[in-house]
Amino acid sequence: MTEKLQKVLARSGHGSRREIEAKISAGRIRVNGSVARLGERIDADAQVRIDGHEVQIKPEQEVVCRVLMYHKPEGELCTRKDPEGRPTVYDRLPRMSGARWVAVGRLDVNTSGLLLFTTDGELANRLMHPSQQIEREYAVRVFGEVDEAMVQRLLKGVQLEDGMASFNTIKMAGGEGINRWFHVTLSEGRNREVRRLWESQEVQVSRLIRVRYGDIPLEPGLPQGGWAELPLSEVNYLRQQVKLAPETRSFIDPRHQESKQRRFGKIRKATARRRQQVKQQRGRPPAKK
Repeated sequence: MTEKLQKVLARSGHGSRREIEAKISAGRIRVNGSVARLGERIDADAQVRIDGHEVQIKPEQEVVCRVLMYHKPEGELCTRKDPEGRPTVYDRLPRMSGARWVAVGRLDVNTSGLLLFTTDGELANRLMHPSQQIEREYAVRVFGEVDEAMVQRLLKGVQLEDGMASFNTIKMAGGEGINRWFHVTLSEGRNREVRRLWESQEVQVSRLIRVRYGDIPLEPGLPQGGWAELPLSEVNYLRQQVKLAPETRSFIDPRHQESKQRRFGKIRKATARRRQQVKQQRGRPPAKK
């Protein structure tokens, strides 16, 4: 039985389907010694190399779908490597052998909050597809006058440079005067869409935090820079949303789970160490040539 190359590589944890298709188009993937083609089908015995390195391909029954919740701080980039050495969202994720974490969408550098990662590139690809319409919720601090007419425009829809956009809901969440918090929801993930919607009304977003993805909220108390593995029920909720078969295995062993207080304490210590390391690296003089 053969399957499409990009589907097999995504399932085996070598990137989202979109990332893999880009690598195929760039000639970076070879199958049995020949440059791969988009749409090419392979069998279980195929030898696949990415950038010259042989990679492992796994049959569907051997792949365990794992999903992490990560509390992204402001200032981290949603990229694997930054040429300027800035921190990325991948720096603190747990290391794995034979698989890698694939981000489900992105948050811009100045946005914090809930970001999901999975070992299943096919799951990531389907969750990111615009047709899925999975609701996201954000806490937004807005600087500027917000009246009922503005709220109604944002709910009805405004024209952005890449088409019409709107919020599903807008709820007041505290604050006074011209510096107030709102909770907003929308069902797509266009680039900087929340910020651009508010800016279309000539007000400024001063803080932006994603607090929910579908029915999965950011875990209360999870420190910034910390991650938590989702239980099987939440993994299968996500898989059900995109019509994938349920997972039956989990890396979470309920018999050996730490208390939240202990786990979060470890995360805070690790985050503080990482912050100190970054400060030290930035303070070092450049190496002599």
